[in-house]
Amino acid sequence: MNTPQNGQGGRRGVLVLAFLILFIDGYDLFTLGTAGPALLGHDTWQVTPATLGMLGAVTGLGMPVGSALAGWAGDRWGRRLPLVVSLGVISAAMLLGALAPGVEVLAVARAITGVGVGALAPLVGALVADNAPAGRRTLHLAVAMAALGIGGAASALLGRLLLPQTPFQWLLAAGALPLLLVPLVWRLTAGVAGASRTGPVAGARAAELFAPGLRRATVFLWAAAFMSFALIYSTSTWLPSVLMSSGYDLGSALEFSMAFTFGAAAGTTGLSLLADRGHLRVITVSGFLLAAAALLALSTQQPRPVLLLLAALAGVGSLGTQSLVMACMAEHYPPALRASGMGFGLGAGRFGAIAGPGYLAAVTVYLASPQAGFYAFVLPAVLGAAAVAALPRTAGTPATRSASRASWRGRAGSRAASRSAPPSARERSAGTTR
Repeated sequence: MNTPQNGQGGRRGVLVLAFLILFIDGYDLFTLGTAGPALLGHDTWQVTPATLGMLGAVTGLGMPVGSALAGWAGDRWGRRLPLVVSLGVISAAMLLGALAPGVEVLAVARAITGVGVGALAPLVGALVADNAPAGRRTLHLAVAMAALGIGGAASALLGRLLLPQTPFQWLLAAGALPLLLVPLVWRLTAGVAGASRTGPVAGARAAELFAPGLRRATVFLWAAAFMSFALIYSTSTWLPSVLMSSGYDLGSALEFSMAFTFGAAAGTTGLSLLADRGHLRVITVSGFLLAAAALLALSTQQPRPVLLLLAALAGVGSLGTQSLVMACMAEHYPPALRASGMGFGLGAGRFGAIAGPGYLAAVTVYLASPQAGFYAFVLPAVLGAAAVAALPRTAGTPATRSASRASWRGRAGSRAASRSAPPSARERSAGTTR
């Protein structure tokens, strides 16, 4: 019988499932921004911009907690159990937000939503990496991560259709519908590689990430994730404003933002294909440097088509590098530590998401030059490239690879038994099949 982890159909099924889950993740993450204007105009809640900022902050603060906890749980019990638990938690939190009688309960709901949003990315990333075909890991991760943006776009589209005629709570209630998918996800992930832990369970996963053979990789992967998130969230928050401060009107600034987003969607696939040809570190460094060069060039006077192309290249280098950094994590950590490595690494990166917009705000306030914002974008891009360039050339050590094989012995046992069967038995089996 062909098990899911051994068949191409099973691998594609994992990718489709991962895309669906991260689509849900993106919808839930961006719903607060979509509902923001309706919240500000609420008759009785008296929501101010500061209140909206607080709701965004508690959402962001929950993300690193969810990433770290989910990564640890994914290696301890396998990806399957914490994945369905996280999906259930995030759906329940969205329902709680829809039923919230006031801002206080909504804040609690958004904090729990942040934990769930942070949890799903490393779990899904590890599951995709475990099941991706040889030579296509980076591409599969890029396809799965693209669902985050598409889910956010779906939130904006639904908001455009419903608001302001319909109460904003219906946007949150729609985020609770994935609760119905929990039994389906539990069933479809049965038997896929990495879904369940069958070997011996190790102790403190966070400490193992700093073992002698992994310490350098962990430090620089965390630094790269921090810079990647800082770059993404600073550009997504401030790029239109920085462009307008340089003399562009709002329409032009929004056009450049659209080119930035669409360029990322198209270019990430190309970067992933190149990275899967054995050049992951070089392509990741090049992606960061491409973002730095394009963002710096946007500060100069160029013809409009050139500026749109530069904005698209900046999107490729900014948003596109996130999946490449995740692929670096999957490359450097053995399977038994992969979810922990991604979870704690993305958790560190989430602090970059918090710091990035504040860093840009400080630069634009204290430096009067219209080009200051562009120069500020360049710094995290260059530091991210330096962090990836400093990664060790080999992933792990023989000892960590041996530990990985031992802890996942249960999954490999059936294949080993098949290979050790007497030739005559295999011949009889093949003859019977024919």
